[in-house]
Amino acid sequence: MSAALVWFRRDLRVHDHAALHHALRKHQRVYCVFVFDTRILDPLPRRDRRVEFILRAVEEVAAALREMGGALIVRHGDPVVEIPRLAAELGVDTVYANRDYEPAAIARDAEVKRRVTSADFEDFKDQVIFDRAEVMTQSGTPFSVFTPYKNAWLKRLAPGDLQPWPVEELAGHLAPPHDAEALPTLQDLGFEATDLSELPLPAGMSGAQALFRDFTERIDDYAAARDFPAIKGCSYLSAHLRYGTISIRQLAAYAHAQSSRGAQTWLGELIWRDFYHAILWHHPRVATQCFKPACDALRWDVAPDLFAAWCAGRTGYPLVDAAMRQLAFSGWMHNRLRMVTASFLTKDLGLDWRQGEAWFAEMLLDFDLAANNGGWQWAASTGCDAQPWFRIFNPVTQSEKFDAEGRFIRRYVPELSRVPQKFIHAPWKMTTTEQAACGVRIGHDYPAPVVDHAAARARTLARFEAIRE
Repeated sequence: MSAALVWFRRDLRVHDHAALHHALRKHQRVYCVFVFDTRILDPLPRRDRRVEFILRAVEEVAAALREMGGALIVRHGDPVVEIPRLAAELGVDTVYANRDYEPAAIARDAEVKRRVTSADFEDFKDQVIFDRAEVMTQSGTPFSVFTPYKNAWLKRLAPGDLQPWPVEELAGHLAPPHDAEALPTLQDLGFEATDLSELPLPAGMSGAQALFRDFTERIDDYAAARDFPAIKGCSYLSAHLRYGTISIRQLAAYAHAQSSRGAQTWLGELIWRDFYHAILWHHPRVATQCFKPACDALRWDVAPDLFAAWCAGRTGYPLVDAAMRQLAFSGWMHNRLRMVTASFLTKDLGLDWRQGEAWFAEMLLDFDLAANNGGWQWAASTGCDAQPWFRIFNPVTQSEKFDAEGRFIRRYVPELSRVPQKFIHAPWKMTTTEQAACGVRIGHDYPAPVVDHAAARARTLARFEAIRE
């Protein structure tokens, strides 16, 4: 009988799964494997939230496959070694995987394909609606501006693009367990337990579906509510999209079928995700360089103390600090605040966007290279379709607009909990008497601003003007 091996990666579900569908349709015996990649895991902190999130998702996949009559083989090592070894051990004809677009993953897959000498290697589009060169300009070049890309994306969309890849009716081809190995624990992987109850979302396929059901009840309000961090306006599905515990096709199909402004706005956010993946695939250099080559000449400041204050949420700007503390506490940050904090790092502190990108990569549960890089370069005005360099977020007016009552600030910066609304966005404006009345001394209990926004804005304008000369 022909046999196949399906390699799970960023697709930790058993429903609407492209690689699994194609393997089950073409082969009489299908094995499934997940590899805890030591090249990725070894450099991580021992209490990295993502490892526990992934492990819980893997546990659900394994349980679901067992219910369908199959099993999940789990390995802990380098997939470049483990996948070819397992393919040979099982005697499979083909290794199947869903496509990844990050430069390191592309190189990894090419090496696995080279080493799998006894079988073919096939990959499939699964984590985006359109990939590679499927959405291009009329002249056949990649888009670098979002709105024309979105219009072309919508024009190209056909019902078949949002159809799920069925799995359940083909499950009879799943291979039964080939050994009695148990799933690893966090300790087996070399990690310590974290408290996932701190996270704003449950894990695994079941957690993703629960969040999606909850969001469908609020999606009509998404456009109006999404920018306010004290309101439950987001879908909270970003980590689930990152690890594939829910299908992008399910989400896009639902949003596309709704007529409300909220649903259509959210569909636009899903299209942004495709856009950033296309940018990374067409321009892999953006992983380390500015999308706009001229911006590589920018002379960023070097200020370790300011960077440390930003990371710790001790800049003296309450909304920025609340956002950074939310990130440290939960491994997640509201999207509006990702823009605010990125703008603050690059245009108020004058620090290289790559420093902030690396910090987010370390801290975010939903870290995705394409989206993280795209967002940081947008905020720094070095990327495609970026925020114009002369438009600089004012952290105080952003706070006044998007957290007017200071509810979000008071939650994450408790030392300001008694500060009246009049001063919550700029507490340094209080007199010493007013500070004493609300139990906070600026410069002691809470820091004074580490930079003056007006002066920082002038420096940023000069920094960008220098590369225009």
